[in-house]
Amino acid sequence: MLTRRRFVAWVAGAIPVALVTRRADALSAAWIAGEPETLRALAAAVLPSELGEAGTAGVAREFQAWIDNYAAQAELVHGYGTSALRFSRASPRANWAAQLEALGRRSSVVGNRTFTAMSVDERRTVVRDELRGERIDRMPAVGAASHVALGLLAFYYDGSEAADLCYGAQIGRETCRPLAAASRKPLPLAGAAGARR
Repeated sequence: MLTRRRFVAWVAGAIPVALVTRRADALSAAWIAGEPETLRALAAAVLPSELGEAGTAGVAREFQAWIDNYAAQAELVHGYGTSALRFSRASPRANWAAQLEALGRRSSVVGNRTFTAMSVDERRTVVRDELRGERIDRMPAVGAASHVALGLLAFYYDGSEAADLCYGAQIGRETCRPLAAASRKPLPLAGAAGARR
């Protein structure tokens, strides 16, 4: 298993930089994928409790897929009325991998339980401690999030499901709906509030 110390030593001794960056990014993606329990535990702590265990685990899986498919320096769709080209940022994976590992190593004050074995409230306290120094005045773009917990939150709230849960209706924000349905009131969410389908 790749430890943080071996990872840093490998990065420090590797050349050329472009190769190092690609290799570090690939290792970081595998590192995050190797911590599914920690990512699921983090999701249960930071996402709305209405999603339930299955719902938060599903968002964690989707977030992992987003991480796996992130492409640095990819051309982004430019804004309306401008021809200025924009590109995606450098991959946040290396930072997120280290943060996820650090969370996984955290233990509770009482009972010395690991992050995954802590109660949801204890995990929330740990995440608050991790984010204490962050200056957060709005939800960041997913790839620009400075911490993996913020990236996970931004990923969830960027999707249409978050708006549906917030309003308790099948709004389907940024999904393709027929024009005839535009004037109709959205249907209420089926089943339990916010249950993932």
